[in-house]
Amino acid sequence: MVNVEQRASLYKTIRRLHEAGLIAVRQTERDQQYPERTVYELTEDGRCGLPGWLADMLATVRNEYPRFPAALSFAMCLSPAGLLAALEQRAAVLRENLAKTEHLLETHAGSLPRVTLLDDEYRRAVTGAELAWIDGLLDDLRSGALTWSEEHLISVAEEDLSGVAPDLPPEWVAGAAEGPGRTRPPGGHAR
Repeated sequence: MVNVEQRASLYKTIRRLHEAGLIAVRQTERDQQYPERTVYELTEDGRCGLPGWLADMLATVRNEYPRFPAALSFAMCLSPAGLLAALEQRAAVLRENLAKTEHLLETHAGSLPRVTLLDDEYRRAVTGAELAWIDGLLDDLRSGALTWSEEHLISVAEEDLSGVAPDLPPEWVAGAAEGPGRTRPPGGHAR
């Protein structure tokens, strides 16, 4: 998989495919107004390997690491109002992207075979699902059904973690909230 947001990743992937003999330079184009452009094509080995590689990518569920879920795991570092503002911005962009994808599908649905639009259908489904989930989160933030404070989070962190994470080593549970210079009386909170 190629992260096309990062041009360097794309070039590294092209170089690896070329070095593996899966693609070859078809032609190099020069135009005074634009930088040199190289056009690649699949080699015979590339054509033979493509169906297996593609079938594997379609069939195999892999853990991918997008930034959004990683950021969500630290959402508590923002205030509820801060998270609300950030998610409202994200939702606005998702609505625009969803509208563009739907327009593209409507435009081409009658003229192209559906199999050529599956990636756009997938993008519409995933974007729509993410937007629906974020809209629910925004409703909960606005109504106060989802809220937190630094004090509450600290009190949760200071509680005995053995009930929440029973597999933690005992030394982690006993000293989880103490930190340098903090002590914990038996049955009490860290000071």
